[in-house]
Amino acid sequence: MVRKTLIAGNWKMNGLLEDGVSLAKGIAQEVKKAGRKDCEFLVCPPFTLLSSVKKAIKGSKVMLGAQDCHYAEKGAHTGDISPLMLKDLGCQYVIVGHSERRTDHYESNELIRKKAEAAINAGLKVIICIGETEAEKDAGKTISVCTAQIEGSVPEISNAQNTVIAYEPVWAIGTGRTPTAAEVEEVHAAIRKVVSKKLGRAISNKMRLLYGGSMKPTNAKELLALPDVDGGLIGGASLKVADFMAIGDASKQ
Repeated sequence: MVRKTLIAGNWKMNGLLEDGVSLAKGIAQEVKKAGRKDCEFLVCPPFTLLSSVKKAIKGSKVMLGAQDCHYAEKGAHTGDISPLMLKDLGCQYVIVGHSERRTDHYESNELIRKKAEAAINAGLKVIICIGETEAEKDAGKTISVCTAQIEGSVPEISNAQNTVIAYEPVWAIGTGRTPTAAEVEEVHAAIRKVVSKKLGRAISNKMRLLYGGSMKPTNAKELLALPDVDGGLIGGASLKVADFMAIGDASKQ
């Protein structure tokens, strides 16, 4: 099953206006030069930069995504942004369930599922993040934790066209540590089996699974070559044009 590679940049809470626009323009220019048909590129800046980044990437094939959303269409939710607002702004994707949201904002699987379902219904594609903590890894619970997060966070309306799952071991995010290639493939293969059980084999075979957690130019080639890794959700390395594009280059078969 051929699944088009997705290289997604999660800028997190980084970037003021000038630097954000410069980064977006740089990525857009390099993507246009590369002319890749086998790989998609996505940037997910902070909410404050979405409108400006949209303008900066106009005319390129770089897609725009947000880092989170509320599950309601509108209402008394001060400080929140609805999926419809993101769609109206020009977003194509939204990330939900990132470990930093699960941890810092105490988000449950149920809440993440509601967000994902609302985003899909609004016409957005979702990247649903899962992953274990260091304590859970050391206790041998990686697969069981990821399984529970998929079962609880992925809505029944998910399919290969509207949903991407990103495996991000919490202990590897921003630490420079990464699992071995064998460990990554073991988890991704297990994720695909869980998705198959939940949504059916046909959907599972086509759904893209990303790896996140300190993916960088030096390890991207090995990780992206794994059978069940269909791209990356990139944090720190997405903040430099050269590093982000080097990861994309590493996906060439």
